[in-house]
Amino acid sequence: MKIIRYADSQGNIVHAAQQKDGGARIIQGDIFGEYHVTDRKADVAKLLAPVQPFAIICIGLNYKFHAEETKAAIPQHPVVFMKLPNVVQHPGDPILLPTHLKSDKVDYECELAVVIGKVAKNVSKADALKHVLGYTCANDVSARDWQKHGGGGQWCRGKSFDTFCPLGPVLVTVDEIPNPNSLAIKTVLNGETMQDWNTNDMIFDVPTLIEFLSGSTTLMPGTVILTGTPHGVGMARTPPVFMKDGDTVSVEIEQIGTLTNPVRSEA
Repeated sequence: MKIIRYADSQGNIVHAAQQKDGGARIIQGDIFGEYHVTDRKADVAKLLAPVQPFAIICIGLNYKFHAEETKAAIPQHPVVFMKLPNVVQHPGDPILLPTHLKSDKVDYECELAVVIGKVAKNVSKADALKHVLGYTCANDVSARDWQKHGGGGQWCRGKSFDTFCPLGPVLVTVDEIPNPNSLAIKTVLNGETMQDWNTNDMIFDVPTLIEFLSGSTTLMPGTVILTGTPHGVGMARTPPVFMKDGDTVSVEIEQIGTLTNPVRSEA
C-alpha cells in the first residue's frame, strides 16, 4: 500500500491510501496501530510529509563508494547522528538556505528512509523488518560548513536547520518492498543527475541497522531512520556543487517515487 498524509480543504490532517487511478481513499484509524481503508475519497488540498516523526535517527558513511569519495575509513559500527523532528519538510515546499546562521555550502543527500511501525527493542536482524511500517524518500540536507567546522565536532548543527529533512511523497508499506536493499536511488539537481546508485551498496543493510539501533534502546512507532547516502554528493565533486536559491532538487527511489523540493534563501 502507498500511504499519503495530507491536509484537506478544512485543514484536517488525514492519511489515505493512494489508488492506481491517482486518487486516494481515506484511512480510518491509526497507521501505527489498527486501521482500515474506507471507500471515502480523499480531499487532498495539500500533500504533506507522510509521517511526522517521533524521532529522526541518521546513519553516516553507510555506502561503500561514498566512504571512498570522502576518503573515510569503512566504519566498524554504524555512524549515528540525529536530526530534530522539526526539520521535516513537505513535498513541493522549499528547502531554506540558512541566512541567520549563514551557510553557502548546503548539500543534497538522497536517502532511503525507514519508518518504524511498532515498538522495537533488542530486535534481531532476522526479525527487524517485522517492526517496519514502510519506506519513503528522504533528502538529508546538510550545511557542510556547519557540519564540518561549526558544530564542535558533532554533525547535528549542520544537519538540523529548518526544512533540512524533506520526506515523501508516499509511504510504501513493507509488504510491497520485501528487500529494501535492492532499490535504485538517485538525486537530480536542476535536471542533472548527481547521484545514481543502488541501496545494495549499503555497508550496514536495513535489518542490521535496526538490530544495532534497537540494542538496549527503544525505537518508538514513528521513528524515522535515514540510512545513508550514495556517492555523488556536492562537497565531493571537483569543483564542489552546493545548492543555491532558485534550484530544484529531486530524490527518486525505485518503487517509492520522486520527492521534489525547490530551494530558496531563508527570509
